[in-house]
Amino acid sequence: MLRALLVGILLSVSQFALALDIQKNTLYPKVELDTSMGKIVVELDRTRAPITVDNFLTYVVKGEYDNTTFHRIIPEFVVQGGGLDPDLKEKKEMDPIVNESGNGLSNSLGTIAMARENSPHTATRQFYFNVADNERLDPSPRRWGYAVFGEVTEGLEILQKMALVKTEFNKTLDWPDVPVEAIILKKATLLPRME
Repeated sequence: MLRALLVGILLSVSQFALALDIQKNTLYPKVELDTSMGKIVVELDRTRAPITVDNFLTYVVKGEYDNTTFHRIIPEFVVQGGGLDPDLKEKKEMDPIVNESGNGLSNSLGTIAMARENSPHTATRQFYFNVADNERLDPSPRRWGYAVFGEVTEGLEILQKMALVKTEFNKTLDWPDVPVEAIILKKATLLPRME
């Protein structure tokens, strides 16, 4: 009985610590993405996409985005990453999240959004940056969109350089648009809250 109680307390404490780590009370947390091409800072919008922001920040604080690669780059469209290691092996995922694409945020240049499969509620860990205005990815009355949850506040020029790298069809993945030279997300860091 005592052991069960202690385990329960430890689980509660670890969940509480995790909640503190993702700055639950910060409406617009910032994350620095240190890439092999330079640093990008994104400001997330918890007021419009609370589930998506909490999901993304959980991956960040657990170090799950560290040493991952940007594996899909299409000029004047998107730069996508967060799901593969540098050897192009898929990383472990948490459960899929609810699609928050109807939050009023648009897939415009410099925004960050969740990648997903065709089914609307399948986003897990992969994200993408819009390197053009991609309103066609927004929801419409007949279809779900792709959930935007923040925007680049520093390093847009780095993102634009990423969008221009040479890509190829990768036979191992059986995917097009994979960079010839890997672009690595070395570390993702939740920045201290501004007082």
